[in-house]
Amino acid sequence: MDLTTNYMGLQLRNPVVASAGPLSQSVEGIRSLADGGVGAVVMYSLFEEQLRREAEEIAVLEELYDDANSEALSYFPTMPRANHDASDAYLRLVEAGAAAIDVPLIASLNGSSVGGWTGTARRLQDAGAAGIELNIYFVPGDITMSGADVEERHLEILSAVKHTVDIPVAVKLSPYFSSVGNMAARLDAVGADALVLFNRFLQPDIDVDRVTVESGVSLSSPIEGRLPRTWIAVLRDRVEASLAATTGVDTAEDVIKYILAGADVVMTTSSLVRRGPAYAKVLVDGLDRWLDGHEIPLAKARGLLGVPKDAEASAYERAGYVSALEKAKSTYGSLR
Repeated sequence: MDLTTNYMGLQLRNPVVASAGPLSQSVEGIRSLADGGVGAVVMYSLFEEQLRREAEEIAVLEELYDDANSEALSYFPTMPRANHDASDAYLRLVEAGAAAIDVPLIASLNGSSVGGWTGTARRLQDAGAAGIELNIYFVPGDITMSGADVEERHLEILSAVKHTVDIPVAVKLSPYFSSVGNMAARLDAVGADALVLFNRFLQPDIDVDRVTVESGVSLSSPIEGRLPRTWIAVLRDRVEASLAATTGVDTAEDVIKYILAGADVVMTTSSLVRRGPAYAKVLVDGLDRWLDGHEIPLAKARGLLGVPKDAEASAYERAGYVSALEKAKSTYGSLR
């Protein structure tokens, strides 16, 4: 079965993509993901805070020597070098990683404000990144900030990067907008080449014995795939941007569900961390067998169970909600 896929203008050999995560922190790791069978690799994220620190160090050094007499020809001060460890290492890895694999390497920028850090996107392009994924991780702790302001910031960040680069740009979205569909449509209008649904906010827990707040990262579980599948099914054929599914992928069945909902590509990190990069081939082969067994080409399967384009999406989703409650009532009793 032909599994070739177009994702935000990039031609992929199949729709299974390694999402941003710990397995892409070295050339060997990037190569192992490509050798494992994925259609593309999204690198781990370079953070806005890292880039800001570097910019602040440069500003301090420039200020130190701002009063140096340029006419004192015998005076050539040796300026301490600013710490560019994070960005330089990342750029070197992009360059080496892109050269080491035969599938697209997509860089990832993680930030939440509009600023000079977005200019790094151009350096990533020049280093060989085939695309850029913007992970706009923004939790508005300021309760006076309006939802409109939150949305506008996303649009401004995307616009700033799109004006900087020529390669495709994806936006990794949160599911917590008051109207996810409208936000997706606005990002699409500004020029997002892909929408990645959804980012997972890392929510802390409380240790009642130590009386402390505990942070941490947990791998996703298949049940978490229901929310992104719902929105992918709604957005299919309603936006021009490619749709990438992420979260809740553990088996080939999860990949198939996302394809049927309408995803162009299905991203995973958790399953590859649990089972190793070679597990990507298991996911790809499982999708291939299912398509072959049902005699359905990938293009026809994609979006087969999405919300029909001519349907009124809100009413369609409402009908599904009522139907689910009626079905549950026969098993558990009234849930109202």
